[in-house]
Amino acid sequence: MSPSPPVRLTVAQALVRFLSAQYTERDGTRRRLIAGTWGIFGHGNVAGVGQALVEYADVMPYHQGRNEQAMVHAAVGYARQLNRLSARAVTTSIGPGATNLVTGAALATVNRLPVLLLPGDHFATRPADPLLQQLEHPAGADITVNDALRPVSRFFDRITRPEALIASAPQAMRVLTDPAETGAVTLALPQDVQAEAYDWPAEFFAERVWHVRRPEPDPAELAEAVRLVRAARRPLLVAGGGVHHSEAEDALKALVEATGIPVASTQAGKGSLRHDHPADLGGIGHTGTAVSDALAREADLVLGVGTRYSDFTTASGTLFQHPDVRFVNLNITAFDAHKLAGRPLVADARSGLTALAVALADHRVEAAYEAEYRAGKERWERVVAAAFAGDDDAVPTQTQVLGALDAVVGDTDVVINAAGSLPGDLHKLWRARSPRQYHLEYGYSCMGYEIPASIGVQQAAPDAVVWALVGDGTYLMMPTEIVTAVQEGLPVNLVLLQNHGYASIGGLSEETGGERFGTAYRYRAADGTFTGGPLPVDLAANAASLGMDVIRARTVRELRDALTAARASDRPTCVYVETDPAATAPPAEAWWDVPVAETAGRPAAVAARRRYDRQAAARRRHL
Repeated sequence: MSPSPPVRLTVAQALVRFLSAQYTERDGTRRRLIAGTWGIFGHGNVAGVGQALVEYADVMPYHQGRNEQAMVHAAVGYARQLNRLSARAVTTSIGPGATNLVTGAALATVNRLPVLLLPGDHFATRPADPLLQQLEHPAGADITVNDALRPVSRFFDRITRPEALIASAPQAMRVLTDPAETGAVTLALPQDVQAEAYDWPAEFFAERVWHVRRPEPDPAELAEAVRLVRAARRPLLVAGGGVHHSEAEDALKALVEATGIPVASTQAGKGSLRHDHPADLGGIGHTGTAVSDALAREADLVLGVGTRYSDFTTASGTLFQHPDVRFVNLNITAFDAHKLAGRPLVADARSGLTALAVALADHRVEAAYEAEYRAGKERWERVVAAAFAGDDDAVPTQTQVLGALDAVVGDTDVVINAAGSLPGDLHKLWRARSPRQYHLEYGYSCMGYEIPASIGVQQAAPDAVVWALVGDGTYLMMPTEIVTAVQEGLPVNLVLLQNHGYASIGGLSEETGGERFGTAYRYRAADGTFTGGPLPVDLAANAASLGMDVIRARTVRELRDALTAARASDRPTCVYVETDPAATAPPAEAWWDVPVAETAGRPAAVAARRRYDRQAAARRRHL
């Protein structure tokens, strides 16, 4: 059979056509790998990728964004909702359009979530130099601002010749679909190369299916893990985001119900068990529950599943205090499986949990241990109920806002948050009803993530009710994609809490001797500090001006009614509430290391350093 004749296309056209033929497959289910492209056009991509998206609009959906960073957040929310099996591309112009991608790329890579970045770049042929928005670097003429994306990308290439795409594009797909390597992938596209024509081999455009593997555990590693679990008297399983990415929730439940091992969850892993499962102890670490952290301090074995052990999870190395504690780390990446001097179990989370359940079929923790953690769970449920309760006619506190939302949401609703004081309250208190309900981006904890991510989640799960929870500080960072939600007719719900500043960092500033400096949104006072009256901003009016329906709520009762109305609406809706600043969340059950000035003249900083030294003394190196 003679080969098919070559296809003459521009580089941008070839790339879009190539992307439209890429698929993933796992467990027999096939999905589009790149299901659409977000884009903001400028001179660096409008005539190349922009024209190609018009050319192939029938096979590559286009989504119009308002901010480049926000487009990445929307793509990340989409990929997370679909367990990393489908992703989006993001195209930008050169210069500021490209550099605006960096924060979103870092967020994607930190969280191990796939997104394809297609920033424009300056001319490869250099007919005119410098170009508009080109950064000239005296150390190298080949350096562009896109090089800032290298450290935050899992794969990076600059396509300076058409034929280079033939090798690079499949490599980009390989990384996007590899559960151990995935993250942001960048193909920088010089604007002249985007528009250059080339005779492409027809095979380049053939349909490709990328199998997303589920590696089984090594028999020797599995045997050692089983030995350690059997020998432990007080084991604790820490569920991370890898449980969700692998769709391993049922396998986790089977293991837990067979063995009685309790489960505490990281921010990314919350919801791995339903909140009312007897073995689900809620969050762990600095923002964890009392029962989780108490068990963690006395655990003689920690079985980490799909977690990278951030400082919030380990309480900056102070949480796991049993003198003989050992770690078994089930993770698809060897990099994470070896942390804390753990015994590695390098495997897919579902495959590994299934293998552990088979090997431990005749093993169960002692009845007294089960009774202990179940009693602790019951005590914590009373703490949650108290935090959620409030006078119906009173101004709600932040935890009472969560209580009102808890009373309204359904099992398949998705609640999204990323930064501020809300993540801590949610991790401690939220009652996750399904694997995808709790959507916290806390790997990068990026202010501004929530609204665009809610768009991505709504696109991935059009039948779900989606809630973006933001404070006023986060809202002011990035409200722009409200316009996109309105344009696309996406009925996302925004719960906007007005507390006149950075509540989380204000509290941390006070704790560390910073005296809440620079954390309030208030007028400048006579002494130069921002301690005057609240600023006369009306964020509800702002949201309405961008096209949202807005419901203002002043009391707990009005809030509950507003949330019910928003959930029933088929339009983008904002529920706006000014909260009572009284602290009603339970205090932290574990430490978090934020270094305090070693020497200072102000009494607040001196006292904070004394507290810091006492806490830091409990840090352990697990070797």
